[in-house]
Amino acid sequence: MIRVVIADDHQLLLEGISQALDLLPDISVVATAQDGEGLVSAVTSATPDVIVIDQEMPKLTGVGALKKLGSPPPAIIVTMHADEEHRSQAEAAGAVGFLSKSAPLPTLASAVRAAAAGEVFIEQVGGTSILDDYQEAKLDPGAAALTARERELLGLLTQGVSSTEELADRLYISQKTVKNHLASIYEKLAISDRAQAAVEAIRLGIGKR
Repeated sequence: MIRVVIADDHQLLLEGISQALDLLPDISVVATAQDGEGLVSAVTSATPDVIVIDQEMPKLTGVGALKKLGSPPPAIIVTMHADEEHRSQAEAAGAVGFLSKSAPLPTLASAVRAAAAGEVFIEQVGGTSILDDYQEAKLDPGAAALTARERELLGLLTQGVSSTEELADRLYISQKTVKNHLASIYEKLAISDRAQAAVEAIRLGIGKR
């Protein structure tokens, strides 16, 4: 799972991007901020893998926040001013990517995956050639290792079926087998209970949203 911090001074845009990215199976938005100083604090406390930053923010600009952080995680600058001057400023501050705010969500998601993988695409227009390789979600090994039966059980959890007895009845298996499947799911997804399993199932696109 790629841990992301997002900073933008436009609250509705910030909420929209955060919710959209957080629904993807391989991305988790761990913190948000509405100004540069808030970003510095969020990055320090949340230790993300990637940061997505609005270039123009109060208190500290995106570029200013990157400079203050010193050695920040891979950063993607998003801006209304996607011109060469602003791109050069972002590059000088150490950003790995530079996107227009008009870029569609799939492009931003690809950029987050590319940044997490260590790619530097700031000098390319939209990072197109590199980002094409990061269009698909890359699941954690544990999530990718879920069996068909485990995914079926997770789907039931998202529907509100949570008791061992009812899960066993729905799947036509013993209660002991249900418990064994749950133990395996917990280990693979690094979680500890059925409520967390249901949340992770929804994130992975298993069951209903």
